[in-house]
Amino acid sequence: MKKTLFFIPCAVVVVVLATLSFRTMNEEPWKPEQLLAPAVLAKTIGDPAVKQPIVFSIGPGAVIKGSIDIGPARDSNNVNKLRQRLSELPKDANIVIYCGCCPFVHCPNIRPAFTLLNEMKFTHPQLLNIEHNIKTDWIDKGYPVTK
Repeated sequence: MKKTLFFIPCAVVVVVLATLSFRTMNEEPWKPEQLLAPAVLAKTIGDPAVKQPIVFSIGPGAVIKGSIDIGPARDSNNVNKLRQRLSELPKDANIVIYCGCCPFVHCPNIRPAFTLLNEMKFTHPQLLNIEHNIKTDWIDKGYPVTK
């Protein structure tokens, strides 16, 4: 009887935590169609005939060729720096943000930055889909980097 009384509250806690985790996972500030494959961005950067997106690095450093270094967006000062840069752009600008410090599902920088893009009502924001990190998903593939 004591074991049953112990397991019921534990089971309730597990169900509640699982529900909250699932709910949080589904409430990302971007939509799946706003994820941009690294190969697609690399091809765009390599084609001078294509209108170039404005690429912001909101992580530890600007690695991608032509990207603008904002700094880690987990820091509110850097979010304000991004806000200032974005305020100079038209709302229909083609904007790409990336971090690359870790798999983006765990990244502390992309959510504040993408949330800001939504709050500022940009119509074409994209998130570079860095599944592992910038080295594995960009540098090791030979995509264009800053010099």
